[in-house]
Amino acid sequence: MMKAPGISETAMADAANCPPGPLRAGWRRLTRHKLATAGVITIALMVLLCFAGPMALRLDASYIDVLNRFAPPLTGGHLLGTDELGRDVLARLMAGGRISLTIGFAAMLISVLIGTVVGMVAGYRRGFVGALLMRFVDAMLAFPTIFLILALAMLVKPGIVSTTILISATCWMEVARLVEGQYRSLRNTEYVAAARTAGASGLRIMVVELLPNAMGPIIIVATLNVARAILLESYVSYLGYGIQPPVASLGNMLNNAQIYLTSAPWLAIVPGVAIALTVTSVNFIGEGLRNILEPRSR
Repeated sequence: MMKAPGISETAMADAANCPPGPLRAGWRRLTRHKLATAGVITIALMVLLCFAGPMALRLDASYIDVLNRFAPPLTGGHLLGTDELGRDVLARLMAGGRISLTIGFAAMLISVLIGTVVGMVAGYRRGFVGALLMRFVDAMLAFPTIFLILALAMLVKPGIVSTTILISATCWMEVARLVEGQYRSLRNTEYVAAARTAGASGLRIMVVELLPNAMGPIIIVATLNVARAILLESYVSYLGYGIQPPVASLGNMLNNAQIYLTSAPWLAIVPGVAIALTVTSVNFIGEGLRNILEPRSR
């Protein structure tokens, strides 16, 4: 092999033996976790299918063919069959999956943002402010999540935005409690004392000094919140308070299929399997991230 001019063999050997960066090292550890790898592949395929599939396959989720109702899978050009109105189940699955994934990730971002802000203020400030915030968190946690969502859903018009906001409003408390515990344990460390001595403001300490050191647990709980949000959307839509027909979601597809379990079971099996695969894959990814970011938990 030819040697580049001006570069010694020692320098080339040092470069070859240089340890990988944190992102590359973390990715290698994640790929060694077989279940997490399977979860990443499954979620990537589902995202590709739901967002690019309708354009590639040219399927219309709202096209009604009453002459071809309840067509079984693999018949009449319908890979997963048709529903009670003759609509293609695969097209409905992709449209519903797109809605459910969008709600899941959007609700995760909003809930993590709210929970992180509340948790960092309560954990760093402590005192009366911290106690007041955490008692409010405890009060919110005292309500069963699904009943709280249903109670709030009765006050707003069902839709994608309202469902996302409702789920976010009931999923941030666990994030806040986790972040509060992290900040409470880190606020008396030496680098925080040094930042105070240097005249750093409380906001700078919370965001610049403490937040990067608390990101590991936040990333893990954020990943798991995606699965939780998808499940909650399915619950709410299944009960009729979430995404409303004719817009498809995995939850209302199950709701529409429940009366056809014996005559057309594929209408319930397809969205049910999609929900199970999505939630299980996200949980596997969360477990893999836990092994990377919290080695002591293994």
